[in-house]
Amino acid sequence: MKYAVVNSGGKQYKVSEGEEILLQGTILGKTLDLTDVLLISNEGKIKVGNPTIKDAKVQITVIGPEKGEKINVRKYKSKSRYRKAIGHRAQFTRVKVDKIVL
Repeated sequence: MKYAVVNSGGKQYKVSEGEEILLQGTILGKTLDLTDVLLISNEGKIKVGNPTIKDAKVQITVIGPEKGEKINVRKYKSKSRYRKAIGHRAQFTRVKVDKIVL
């Protein structure tokens, strides 16, 4: 099984070819290359970067934007009639991993 560990947006993702993942933030463009490849495993042979592997990249295709789960934050102070409700939904981008190139 061929897989790679990539760094994108301050987070690390384990990806394999043909897999769809959610990356944090909005990404523009149709196809992109992720060049921060930290590790590649190809049929049991593991190559680890220091900190990244030179000339290695993961080719991805952007499928589209998505929103994460809604998070409700409530603030309350007793005896002072203070109540506040705030909601937040994180922005993600769904991408498909096309190819892992070494």
